[in-house]
Amino acid sequence: MDQIVQQIAAYRQEIESLEIGSPQQLEEYRIKFLGTKGIVKALFGEMRNVPNEQKKAFGQVLNEFKQFAEAKYEGAKEVADNGPQAADDIDLSLPGDPLVAGSRHPINLVRKRIIDIFHRLGFAVADGPEVEDDWHNFTALNLPEHHPARDMQDTFYISQNPDWLLRTHTSNVQTREMEKGQLPIRIICPGRVYRNETISARAHCFFHQVEGLYIDEHVSFADLKQTLYFFVQELFGKDVKVRFRPSYFPFTEPSAEMDISCLICGGKGCRVCKHSGWVEILGCGMVHPRVLENCGIDANKYTGYAFGMGIERITMLQYGINDLRLFSENDLRFLKQFTGAV
Repeated sequence: MDQIVQQIAAYRQEIESLEIGSPQQLEEYRIKFLGTKGIVKALFGEMRNVPNEQKKAFGQVLNEFKQFAEAKYEGAKEVADNGPQAADDIDLSLPGDPLVAGSRHPINLVRKRIIDIFHRLGFAVADGPEVEDDWHNFTALNLPEHHPARDMQDTFYISQNPDWLLRTHTSNVQTREMEKGQLPIRIICPGRVYRNETISARAHCFFHQVEGLYIDEHVSFADLKQTLYFFVQELFGKDVKVRFRPSYFPFTEPSAEMDISCLICGGKGCRVCKHSGWVEILGCGMVHPRVLENCGIDANKYTGYAFGMGIERITMLQYGINDLRLFSENDLRFLKQFTGAV
């Protein structure tokens, strides 16, 4: 009997060390220990060889071992039943989890509208580098080194001697297109630009622009005004009020700024329009002859006009947004308002 008890203790240690991780291992365990020809059944068969005075004690040891083996089996079976479903058990007819549809950023929505309007007027889209050299960003545009007008655009410089910088406007695309010498030119240049400005409800250190350029023979300021009148009415509606004010830009002469009546306050005055009722949306003018000459174009034969606008300001007017900083804060509460606009 002592030998059998020692064998039962060995079986108990074996069961304790077993890790049953699959239905196949569970079935192998059941057959080995609990099957009709298993170890538990065989141990109960040894009862006939035990002396009568020891049968009670031996029976108690056998019952405890049987309960221990069955508990191990039931525990492993419960884990298997509650575990991951087999691939064959997956119901592929169940509907999937819904996917939340995204939307375009409001800046991109307005950018596309602006491009579509100018496409109808025959303007093509041109693109250029955001990291630019001094010549294409400043000097070719009648802004030589130490020119006081450079103070209008506080700049992020990447390196000096030679000067490389983050472009302060998309006019660098215009100079590159003019240098190609393929006339006439009728392009718009959308893109991101950078200036070292104080961040506020009206300004940021980076923003988006759309600039336009048209160069051909006999281009006049009247052509410029008619183009911009058409653009504003297509974007904001026929009832929007427009005014031109004389201004100064080193790369155009004569130059002007164009204002429209503030659509946020209806002309009554707010912080976006500085309580004037008017919002300046773009600068424009006739391309300076020196700019044409710098880019290899005969200023005696060709004339042209140029204009530039900030997309953020247009978007603020379009959707009644009073703080430019909202566009770059990645706040879903703000961005989800444009879900329906695709």
